[in-house]
Amino acid sequence: MEKTYKLTKQGLLDLQNEIERLKTEDRARNLEALKDARAQGDLSENADYDAARDEQAQIEARIKEIEGILKDYEIIKEDHTNKVNIGKTVVIKVGEFEEQEYTIVGSLEADPLNNKISNESPIGKGIIGSKKGKTVTVKTETGREVKVKIVDVK
Repeated sequence: MEKTYKLTKQGLLDLQNEIERLKTEDRARNLEALKDARAQGDLSENADYDAARDEQAQIEARIKEIEGILKDYEIIKEDHTNKVNIGKTVVIKVGEFEEQEYTIVGSLEADPLNNKISNESPIGKGIIGSKKGKTVTVKTETGREVKVKIVDVK
């Protein structure tokens, strides 16, 4: 059974832009690098050629990965309730740490450093369905239990 990927509208747009860039700009740049490396002669000990081939493999693998996602995705529907859900932005307070604002996204778009947490992460799973003002106990990957207070849901 294939997985249906959950994407925000922005996440879908980002993937469409990335695959377009990979197929046009990145492939063309890589082909030039391969041509330049071939022009250097002996390919058996040519580090530039090996690097260009590695990059080519990475580009093609990412294109294939995105094409797979774009075959089976679902846009996260806008939720107008006041409950935590995918696509919502939440302000949470974890334990004694300062309040933080995060957007709950599908696992493909997760980027904790840019305040996007996955609905499949322990905190994401733990707070989905909760309302503003509620405190939930979440078990982390390390097995610790932390209290997460939902300060706001936007």
